[in-house]
Amino acid sequence: MNLNFDMIGPALSLGLSSIGSSIGCGIAGMASHAVMSRVEEGHGKFIGMAAAPSSQSIYGFILMLLMSRSILGGSLTPMSGVGIGAMAGLAFMVSAIYQGKCAATGIQASAKQPAIFGKCFAALGIIESFALFTLVFSLLLL
Repeated sequence: MNLNFDMIGPALSLGLSSIGSSIGCGIAGMASHAVMSRVEEGHGKFIGMAAAPSSQSIYGFILMLLMSRSILGGSLTPMSGVGIGAMAGLAFMVSAIYQGKCAATGIQASAKQPAIFGKCFAALGIIESFALFTLVFSLLLL
C-alpha cells in the first residue's frame, strides 16, 4: 500500500477556507434571521449580506486546484504546499469568520437605519480584500 500525502496542502487550503465560510455565514445568517423576525420587508438584502463570507471557500478551491497542479507537475514540493495551504487556508478562514461578524452587525444596523445598508458593504469589502491579497500572494508563491 502506497500512502501519498502530496495533497495535504491543497486539502488544507480548501478545508480551512470552507470551515471559515461556514462559520462566517452561520454568524451572519443568525443575525439575518433575528432581524427578519422584526422587520416586514427587505429580507432578501439581509440574506445577501449573510452570504458574503462564502467567497473565501471559492478562493480556497481555486488555490487547491492550482496547488495540486503545481505539485503534480513538480514545480512545487509537497512540503511547500503544506506551508502555503495551511497558512493561506488559515487566512481565508479568519477572514471569513470576521466578515461574518461584520455582516451580522451590518444587518442589525441596517434594520434600524435602512439608508446605511450600502455603506455597510464597505467594511465587508475591506475584510474581503485580505482574502484576495492572500490568494494573489499565494499564487505568486506557486
